Amino acid sequence: MTLPFKTSLVLGGARSGKSRYAERLVEQSGLDRVYLATGQAGDDEMAARIAAHRARRGSDWTTVEEPLELAGTLKSEVSPERCILIDCLTLWLSNLTLQKRDIARETAALVDSLADASGPVVLVSNEVGLGIVPDNVLARGFRDHQGELNQRVAAIADHVVFIAAGLPLTLKPHAVDPVD
Repeated sequence: MTLPFKTSLVLGGARSGKSRYAERLVEQSGLDRVYLATGQAGDDEMAARIAAHRARRGSDWTTVEEPLELAGTLKSEVSPERCILIDCLTLWLSNLTLQKRDIARETAALVDSLADASGPVVLVSNEVGLGIVPDNVLARGFRDHQGELNQRVAAIADHVVFIAAGLPLTLKPHAVDPVD
């Protein structure tokens, strides 16, 4: 089955079920499955999370690890015969922040890569702006950059879904809201 969209954004909070949902979308495509991983095993707990994700996906997936150069890697991996899962934009943004990269430039490059993609792409991202206002400049900046990144990707995505408690709420496609 071919997916009815070119680009899908799956949003949600931590442990909401967004990765599982995104994996099912890719599996339903019937195309070759590529998992573009942005996470890095910086400690034992993160290594265990990565191992659990790999075990859950099984051997039918090709995994490409890329913590920083997401736009370029997407360009080289995407094709009409493959469905790419990028998991996740939040870890990618964290990696960029720690490396003091130009977030606006990297976001623009990713959005351009998505617009030019020759095959379907599913992206996972956290919605971090639903909680309290962070108490420090770094955390507030990260929250703001994450919100901007999610908005930019959602604007070009054909399909956007929000996951809460494992349940999907489709945000797009929807009727155009005339209030801007």
